[in-house]
Amino acid sequence: MTVRAFFQAAKIEDFQSPYDTIHLKVFYPAQISTGKVERNRANLPVDLEKAPFPVVIFFNGFNCDAQQYQWLAVKLAERGLVVILFNWIAESIPGIMSLTPGVDFEKLKPTIYRTVPTAPALPTLLAKVEQLQSEGILTGMLDLQRIILGGHSAGGRVAIENADPHFFPQVAASFGYGLHTMATLSLGYEAATILSLPDSLPLLLMGGTCDGVIANNSDRYGVSSGNATTSVIRTFQEAIAGGRNDSYLLLLEGANHFSIVDRLDSTLDITLLDFPATQPQETFRLLMGEIISLFIDTHVRHQSGASLLLEQLLSAANPLIKSFERK
Repeated sequence: MTVRAFFQAAKIEDFQSPYDTIHLKVFYPAQISTGKVERNRANLPVDLEKAPFPVVIFFNGFNCDAQQYQWLAVKLAERGLVVILFNWIAESIPGIMSLTPGVDFEKLKPTIYRTVPTAPALPTLLAKVEQLQSEGILTGMLDLQRIILGGHSAGGRVAIENADPHFFPQVAASFGYGLHTMATLSLGYEAATILSLPDSLPLLLMGGTCDGVIANNSDRYGVSSGNATTSVIRTFQEAIAGGRNDSYLLLLEGANHFSIVDRLDSTLDITLLDFPATQPQETFRLLMGEIISLFIDTHVRHQSGASLLLEQLLSAANPLIKSFERK
C-alpha cells in the first residue's frame, strides 16, 4: 500500500502567539495512478479498500521532532490507518521553549488530576480530525469513533492518561513507549506515588531495559533506585486494575529511551541521560511497529486472526522481549 501525507496547521486555545500554533502532518493510504493528471495533483487519491479509517494521533516526546516517528506513521498507514504527527513549540517548563507533546502540569496536581484532561493540544487535534472528515481529500473516509492515542516518553504519558471516554468518547485505545505515571515531588505528591489511569480502554504499555532517561530521573519522584523498568512495571501493576484482558505490558531487552525514534538529533541534550541500546534502533522499531499494528488490529479494528498473531508474537522465544504481561 502506498502512503502519502499532507500538512495542516491549527491554533491551541489559551496560548499566546506565536506559541499557539501546531503544525500537523497527516499520513493516509493512497492509490497510485499512472495517469498524468493524477500525478500532477497535490495529493494522490485515497485507497478506499480499508475505509473508513481509524485515526492514530501520536504525541512526541519532549524535544523530539515529529519527523523522528515518521517510520511508525508510514507503517500504520500501510495497514489502513490515518496517522497524525504534530510539532508544537511552547514553554512546557517555565523559561524553557521546546518541542512539546503538550502537558498541562497544573492539571497534574493532586486536587485536580483525573478530574480534567491534561493534554491541551488534544481538543484541537480532535477538532481537526472532524474537519478532515468534512472537507478535503479525506472527506467521509475517517472513523470518528475509533481514534487511537499513542506517544513516546512524556507524549506517551499524555496519550494513555487522556484515553478517557468520559472526556473524549471518540477515543478507542492508547499505546505508549518509554513512560510511566509516577508523580513528581514538585507537584506536591509523596515519594514514589503512581498516578492512576482511566483503565477503561485497551492499553499497550512498552518500555526498555536500558532506558537511561527513566533511570536517571528517579530523584524527581523521590526514588533512589535508578532502575529502568521499575516505574513502568509499577504503572502497569498499580495504575490500572485490568480484568478485560486488553491491557499489555511489554519490556524490550536492551532497548533504551530513544529506541522508538528514527535518528537522534545530536544538537540537543535530550539523549545525554540515556543508556546505550544493545541493538540498532531499526531492530526494535520493526518489532514495536508490528506489535502496535497487531494491538490496533485486535482491539480497535477487531480483525479476524489478529489476536492470535499478537499473542504468538508476544509469547515467542524472542531475545528482544524481556517480558510480557496481559490483564
